[in-house]
Amino acid sequence: MGLPSHTVENGSVLVDSGQSRLRELGYKQELKRDLSVFSNFAFSFSIISVLTGITTLYNTGLTFGGPISLVYGWFIAGGFTMFVGLSMAEICSSYPTSGGLYYWSARLAGRNWAPFASWLTGWFNIVGQWAVTTSVDFSLAQLIQVIILLSTGGKNGGGYEASKYVVIAFHGAILSMHAIINSLPISVLSFFGQLAAVWNLLGVVLLMILIPSVATERASAKFVFTHFNTDNGEGINSKVYIFVLGLLMSQYTLTGYDASAHMTEETKNADKNGPKGIISAIGISIIFGWGYLLGITFAVTDIPYLLSEDNDAGGYAIAEIFYLAFKNRYGSGVGGIICLGVIGIAIFFCGMSSVTSNSRMVYAFSRDGAMPLSSLWHKVNKQEVPINAVWLSAFISFCMALTSLGSLVAFQAMVSIATIGLYIAYALPIFFRVSLARKSFVPGPFNLGRYGVVVGWIAVLWVATISVLFSLPVAYPVTSETLNYTPVAVGGLLVITVSWWIVSARHWFTGPITNIKNTRL
Repeated sequence: MGLPSHTVENGSVLVDSGQSRLRELGYKQELKRDLSVFSNFAFSFSIISVLTGITTLYNTGLTFGGPISLVYGWFIAGGFTMFVGLSMAEICSSYPTSGGLYYWSARLAGRNWAPFASWLTGWFNIVGQWAVTTSVDFSLAQLIQVIILLSTGGKNGGGYEASKYVVIAFHGAILSMHAIINSLPISVLSFFGQLAAVWNLLGVVLLMILIPSVATERASAKFVFTHFNTDNGEGINSKVYIFVLGLLMSQYTLTGYDASAHMTEETKNADKNGPKGIISAIGISIIFGWGYLLGITFAVTDIPYLLSEDNDAGGYAIAEIFYLAFKNRYGSGVGGIICLGVIGIAIFFCGMSSVTSNSRMVYAFSRDGAMPLSSLWHKVNKQEVPINAVWLSAFISFCMALTSLGSLVAFQAMVSIATIGLYIAYALPIFFRVSLARKSFVPGPFNLGRYGVVVGWIAVLWVATISVLFSLPVAYPVTSETLNYTPVAVGGLLVITVSWWIVSARHWFTGPITNIKNTRL
């Protein structure tokens, strides 16, 4: 059956092409379809949020390789991420549903494998999304703590250092605000999403120009484009190994663009605009992110000092860069603190959009009966908002952050799912599309033509590669404190998901359920 690529007429009523395709896939239109292509893009772009990812993990990039890892690693990760995004966009065009990845897997894996493929993809996707929200909002809580520290005199001036309990309280308050905003009608949420996109774009342009301009000491072009930092203090000497670890900052940043897929049931002409949202969010993030990296790195002159816990920002590199730039020129670091506030607002928007994407995934997964108490999480209120799914997502993200009270190592293991776990969810439907469904896949209005299979295999191989690379030890000798718990966290999720399937779910979960004719796929 050919897929509709335009608005079609149904009697006297014009039916949106995305809504028409949704009906063909067996689903009622229950959410309000009010998002434009820009609004759809805005949610993914604000979740990727280069101001969030780069700022949060800039220390990692500086430690492992420095400028070389930052400047060139960004394009390597960005280029391969675009392959992943293109493959996802092609599938999204054919299946524009809020379920996104897990629904795609069910349709592409074939009737026999559909239930298990859908189950595995869905749980990796939803847990990965919760981990993203956890890491984003916790990073904002940490940034607020650093802003307070610098505003009260800095670490060397008797500034206030918030305890881990205060930081977790900040985290809970931020999540509560995000849940409240996400309880509003989609038209209001759309406005915030567009504001978030504009804020991120303008914020990047402002900071990439302002910081190196204000800094009294600037790095040379030779330093920015050729310096490789091997002094990581972690016992790692191999340049290749160091560079690989430095890629984590870039790859962590470039995640979350599946939000465009999860918002398709609320997007006009989603079979075309959903794919546009995915691709444009990645492409624009790559360009503006590189500009931000360059601008900040030109203000780097002393890497060991920026990474030292004894500096005024307590070792938070970008905060120290901003603070010193203004303090050295004007005698006060207030301007730098204001710049950190600009980033803080961007991170706030990032977390807000992340909760939006989480809730739509919970809504769709519950609609298909995959979650405990599914009927509760699938409910929508009078404003056509999946209100229970919103608050569930916020609550689980808060619980995941509680691990930080016991050990930051345990918390990092939890957050590692945000990168590797989420990318595994991205790769599964792409793998099924280029293998089991290679000949049966029916493309939508957006498709890669004869290049679809090649692009898909490159995407799958890249995800397999980073899954291995980011599971490697990040410090030697390996101890309980330096062990990379990523394989433990991701492997644990895999064991739990598969075990649950074998023991219970295989007896009752048969994949996505159509709700028009009350039949299953």
